[in-house]
Amino acid sequence: MNREIYTGESFDGYQATIPYFSWKPIFENADLARNRPTFRRLWGPVRGLESLHPHANPRGNYEAPGLKTNGFIFVRIQGGFHNIRNSICDVVVVTRLLNATLVIPELQSTTSSKGISSEFKSFAYLYNEDQFIAALEKDVIVVKTLPKNLKSARRKKEIPSFRVPYSTSPDFYLHHVLPVLRRHSVVELVISDGGCLQAILPPHLEEYQRLRCRVAFHALQFRGEVQELATNILHRLRAPRRPFIAFDPGMTRDALAYHGCSELFQDVHTELIQHRRAWMIKRGIVKGKLNVDSLKQRSNGFCPLMPEEIGILLRAYGYSWDTIIYVSGGEVFGGQRALIPLHAMFENVVDRTFLSTARELTRIYGRERHLVDTSHQPPPVQEEKNLESWKTSGARPRPLPPPPARPKYPHNIEGWWGWVAESDNEPESTVMELRINAHKLLWEAIDYMICVEADAFIPGFDRDGKGRPNFGSLVSGHRLYQSAASKTYRPDRKEVVRLLEETRDHLYQANSTWLKLIRKHLSETLIDGVTEASRTSKQQSFLSHPVPECSCLKHDHFEASPHPSSPSNHSQLEVTLGVEYQCPAWMDNNAISQSPKYKENEEDLEEEDPTSGSFFRNSGSQEVGWGETNNKEVQMEDQEELEGVER
Repeated sequence: MNREIYTGESFDGYQATIPYFSWKPIFENADLARNRPTFRRLWGPVRGLESLHPHANPRGNYEAPGLKTNGFIFVRIQGGFHNIRNSICDVVVVTRLLNATLVIPELQSTTSSKGISSEFKSFAYLYNEDQFIAALEKDVIVVKTLPKNLKSARRKKEIPSFRVPYSTSPDFYLHHVLPVLRRHSVVELVISDGGCLQAILPPHLEEYQRLRCRVAFHALQFRGEVQELATNILHRLRAPRRPFIAFDPGMTRDALAYHGCSELFQDVHTELIQHRRAWMIKRGIVKGKLNVDSLKQRSNGFCPLMPEEIGILLRAYGYSWDTIIYVSGGEVFGGQRALIPLHAMFENVVDRTFLSTARELTRIYGRERHLVDTSHQPPPVQEEKNLESWKTSGARPRPLPPPPARPKYPHNIEGWWGWVAESDNEPESTVMELRINAHKLLWEAIDYMICVEADAFIPGFDRDGKGRPNFGSLVSGHRLYQSAASKTYRPDRKEVVRLLEETRDHLYQANSTWLKLIRKHLSETLIDGVTEASRTSKQQSFLSHPVPECSCLKHDHFEASPHPSSPSNHSQLEVTLGVEYQCPAWMDNNAISQSPKYKENEEDLEEEDPTSGSFFRNSGSQEVGWGETNNKEVQMEDQEELEGVER
């Protein structure tokens, strides 16, 4: 996120804008009314998913790996956080498929970065190597390095190498890679697209899907320093004893460029997106035209929901102005300006820079080498054109420089975006930028842990810069595996845009009918969004929807439930999600991930809740909204929504 400030000529000047101890949350009431049905609706478990539990253990004939293997697999992985996570899981499955020995993967984004700490390199920069090896000892043999003779051959580039395309079939590895592996005892795989194995495997390889879950949700633990800081931030978030929402905007420059969403922004930000789109078209990543109707893309659900729109959804659903919202993401394109409307609607909007100090962040980076940053040198001025040729130069994906008759001022060409007006080509990344890219992996690791543990989660977008499931999709998949009944909203962007356009002229004075539609939509996405993810996201990333392969059903919850609608929920899971496997007897009957404190108040659904009728109304102010709506009507809506989810 663009909250960080960089000063001076080295990263030593990094400081968080606001240290965590200066965050003083403001709440309307000191004690949260947990005995109200509205609290159950906003924060309680999703009734239809409470019987779903994680179970990624092998279920059939699955033997531990033998000591004799076909050779070593050495892997180089390129890409961002979610690409790395997907790729590692795929590589482990491929290693098992080929009966090979896996060498700890090499993360190119850290090995190619100059100046980062020598304490943490490559895989160990992000993940705990020892934990990874120990957790997979019954699945694959993992070693830290190649034997000396093969290591020497790799340095001389004498070992066979495969640049593996995205979503490769198992047959490719069995028919092409395996013979080479047996012949040379080692192969190198280069993965750059965020995955090297198709997401949906044949039925006879279902155990390999569960292996993916064991890798992603158990073996891949972040290194100790990262886990410690993430845990501290979680404690600070929960210190006020309030539940919180995690929001992942998903607004990266690459995603906006790929989907043609440049017109959602203004001035130089639009030009930066268009520059990136032109770059993608040149390299074949994007097949469409440079200029795209962004409003049409947005209305079709292909663009991220802006932070303002997410804020409106949450306020309309019933979350009060003093709700704690944690904003995640290694990048929010547009910076703090894009988040201003969200801050205006919610008093307690925070991110990792609010809740950590510069010293804590420096600790996870380790001892880094001093770098001299020369990235702020102004670009060379191109040859002057005459005024006539300037007028007839035609449309370009960037703004024209000032006309020859107008002088250039230094502030026009200084700054990280100054090249836009001077050059058709984006400058190469500096060593400082490469190091910051490595740091983003750590930032996203922290955000990932917090989003998985949040009381509620909502993504603004679920696609990355290549149209595939992104960070938010991985978080949703992890939450579905670990605690399926926790609140995870998956808004249908096309439907949301339609609802917003219906009342665009009176957006902040919406009537109760419109608010009911918003409530109904978000409530439905708690379950319908899961089935939709199975149809869309899972086809490209298994980790975004690891159900039914890595889940089981527990009957004890239904047997103890007083609601007659519960058995239908069980049937719904079996039909819509395909979950049929019954949890084994050894699983503790009390190991239900949702807290029982939400259930003890479900019987009292008729109690009035004076705060549930508010929309944009803060304490001590007369903001417009539908505060005049009858509270009993609101309470009936709460009851209907709760019963609707249960059905």
